[in-house]
Amino acid sequence: MDMFSLKGKNAAILGGAGVLGTAMAKGLARAGANVAVCDLSEEKARNLASEINNLGVLSKGYRLDAMDLNDLKSVHDEIIRDFGRVDILVNAVGGNMKDATTSDTLSFFDLPKEALEKVVNLNLMGGAILPSQVFGKTIASNPNGGVIINISSMNAFRPLTRIPGYSAAKAAVSNFTQWLAVDLARAYGDKIRVNAIAPGFFLTEQNRFLLTNPETGELTARGNSIISHTPMGRFGNPEDLVGTLIWLASDASKFVTGIVVPVDGGFSAYSGV
Repeated sequence: MDMFSLKGKNAAILGGAGVLGTAMAKGLARAGANVAVCDLSEEKARNLASEINNLGVLSKGYRLDAMDLNDLKSVHDEIIRDFGRVDILVNAVGGNMKDATTSDTLSFFDLPKEALEKVVNLNLMGGAILPSQVFGKTIASNPNGGVIINISSMNAFRPLTRIPGYSAAKAAVSNFTQWLAVDLARAYGDKIRVNAIAPGFFLTEQNRFLLTNPETGELTARGNSIISHTPMGRFGNPEDLVGTLIWLASDASKFVTGIVVPVDGGFSAYSGV
């Protein structure tokens, strides 16, 4: 099973202290990687890094605003100073916001431009393109190259109601993943691989208001609809992403680039009939 080992590798995970990012950061560490945890919350990033250090690898937390190119470059330079190089980049920055979500009182025609732009920029620019530019240039200079893993979404396969900005952005993340994989393979051969994971439905702080009733904790009509269209009959647990992440980050997938892997309990395969 050595092909799945990440021992001696250095991973940077952006958005690493979120619900899904935390599970992925710990998963990378358990596979042997040193982990740079980057998050908008410096406190959360540092606390998580402290936990990861107990797993016997090197970890350090950094405050990062992935929407700020200068901040990306500055944190990138800090990580290189602390770790020497980055072999694995996981772009887990993303999310939706209530102001960019339609409702009974807010139609698509009235969604604020600023909210839509923020969601698109967060998921596409901050969540994929800008970090891939900054960290990808360094990965390309590594003697053994490295791996870029983006986080797409079910919305890229089957757009969901109410969240037009998020759906459009994640579809663009999937397309960009394929574009970058081809571009870098043509330039560097098998030295750099680029793939994405498309999580199905996981309860996070960004979508909890859509899927559960804040007063009772029971599922909303939307939450129940999702479960009824998920053949496995449940939401994903953050740890469900780790196996796919390790596969894509390791030599086990060394001839795999330009794919988007659904981790969705069968949602994308189910017609509803």
